[in-house]
Amino acid sequence: MPKNAPAPVSPTPARDRKADRSTLFIGSTEKTFQVLHTFDGPNRHMTLGDIARASGLDRSATQRVVHTLEELGYLQRIADTRNYGLTSKVLQFSYNYIRANELVDKASPYLLDISRHVGETTNLLELDGHEIVFVARFPGKHLVNIDIVVGARLPALFTASGIAILSRLPANRIKEILAQTRLEPMTPFTQTNTNKLMERIRQVARRGYAVIENETVLGDISVAAPVTDHGGIPIGAINISVPTSRWTVERVESELAQHVQVAATSISKSRLQSLRG
Repeated sequence: MPKNAPAPVSPTPARDRKADRSTLFIGSTEKTFQVLHTFDGPNRHMTLGDIARASGLDRSATQRVVHTLEELGYLQRIADTRNYGLTSKVLQFSYNYIRANELVDKASPYLLDISRHVGETTNLLELDGHEIVFVARFPGKHLVNIDIVVGARLPALFTASGIAILSRLPANRIKEILAQTRLEPMTPFTQTNTNKLMERIRQVARRGYAVIENETVLGDISVAAPVTDHGGIPIGAINISVPTSRWTVERVESELAQHVQVAATSISKSRLQSLRG
């Protein structure tokens, strides 16, 4: 994840959701994920005290959950320290999701073709709440930002892919995402004005693609187009990311916008045909 990106927001505290809970809800399971989510932030390794503070659990509950996760192989004690860290076993969940994701399966040939044809990095992203998630990534032949990997998250409103997806959503859903987003700039160029963000979404809805420069990562230009289902509902976005050292916004629009638009349209039709079949 980019070094200048804000730390991911932890799940809503349990006390804020008690009134909505079903009797089927398992509180201990929630505590387990509260502990795992403490590693979403910048700290790769943490002590029990760090985990307790970040998760909002008391030390006793934290100790029990951490011990259980260590026994199951999802956390490990870092040698010669009091710190704990995630193990590679947690990647199994990501692998299972990607393997079962029809959109990734349908989009991958198009992403690979763009990457080979234009020599730049292409991505497939999905919307999750108010954030976009990288679910597939095909690096180009040039050096890319190694902080962006599959599973990385960014605020949808600050990205070309997010804006492209939002441009196909109903107004009430856009307002929900706007309300959930912390409008804190990620770079000096991040647009955080509500009216200007809404106008940007309307503009993208008219022209079919979004372009963002320097607003998420300095030195980056991103162009994206939405992928939709058979009902026109956005299910993801295709993105090409290029450096400002070799590209301008004008050149991106004239040379790359067509690639993401054609690919997004083709993937949308491909999914529609597979559903009809």
